[in-house]
Amino acid sequence: MADSTFPQLGFNTVNRYKHQATYDTETIHTIINTTPVLHVSFVPDPTTPAPIILPMIGQMGLYPGNIAAGEIAWSCYLHGYVSSRLIRLAFDAVARGEEGLPLCLAATKVDGFVLSLTPNSHNYNYRSAVLHGFGVIVEDVDEKVWAMKLITDSVIPNRYENTRVPPDNAEMQSTRILKMWVSGASGKVREGVPEDEKKDLRRKDVLDRVWTGVVPVHERLGEPRPGPYNRVGEVPEHVRVFVEEENKRREGYAVEAAGKPAPPKRIKKEEN
Repeated sequence: MADSTFPQLGFNTVNRYKHQATYDTETIHTIINTTPVLHVSFVPDPTTPAPIILPMIGQMGLYPGNIAAGEIAWSCYLHGYVSSRLIRLAFDAVARGEEGLPLCLAATKVDGFVLSLTPNSHNYNYRSAVLHGFGVIVEDVDEKVWAMKLITDSVIPNRYENTRVPPDNAEMQSTRILKMWVSGASGKVREGVPEDEKKDLRRKDVLDRVWTGVVPVHERLGEPRPGPYNRVGEVPEHVRVFVEEENKRREGYAVEAAGKPAPPKRIKKEEN
C-alpha cells in the first residue's frame, strides 16, 4: 500500500481515547475486510437531514486497471441492487457533477468482554474503523466483475471460481457495485487485561470479592450443512479448510488479546 497512514484531517480525527486511535492503512483495511457486515450511512434528502444507515457487504480493494492508470488509493466496493435508493442517489449525485454521494462507513469487531472491579471501568476488547468518502457507481464492466469476485471471495476464499460463473446478463443488470472513494479514515483498537483505578486496587475487600479478567469473544463458524438440492457428496476443500482455519484464527486473536497488557494510560491535558 502506497500510503502507510491516513492523514488526520479534522473530520476523521479521533477525539476520545486518542491513545487507542490508529490511522494505519493496513490495520483499517483489515478491520473492514474481516467484518462480514458493514454499516453505511448517508443523508437521502438534504432538505430532511435525517441519516439512513444500511447494513451492506463490501471489501477494500484496488482494481488492477486503476493501478495501470496510476491509481494508488484503495476504495471500498459495496454490493448493491439496481433499484435501491442508495444506488439511485449515487447515480444522481454524479449526474449533477458532484464527486459522488457523501458516505460514512463503520465496521466493528468485539474481541472480548473486559470485567474490572467497578462497573465504570468495564470495557470491550475491540477493533473499529470508520471511513469517510463519496460513492459512485462502477460503470466499467471489467471492474464490476472484478469487484463482484472480490466481494464473493470475501465470504469464503475461492468461492467465486467454485460457482456457476460468469454472471449472466440478468445478474449483471440487477447488480450494482458502489465504489466508495475514501477521503479520510480512522480506527480504534483496544486489547488487553482490565485496568482499574488505584483507589480500588488498594481495597483488599474489593479485590477479595470481585472477579476480574477477560472473556474472549469470537464468532465461530459451524459445521457446513448441505442444502436441500445439494448433490455434491463431500464438502469442498475451499469451504472445509476455510472453516477450520478461520475458527483457529478468530479464537487465537481473541485469546491473545485477552492476555496482553492494558493499553497505555491516556495522557492528561496538563501533561501535553
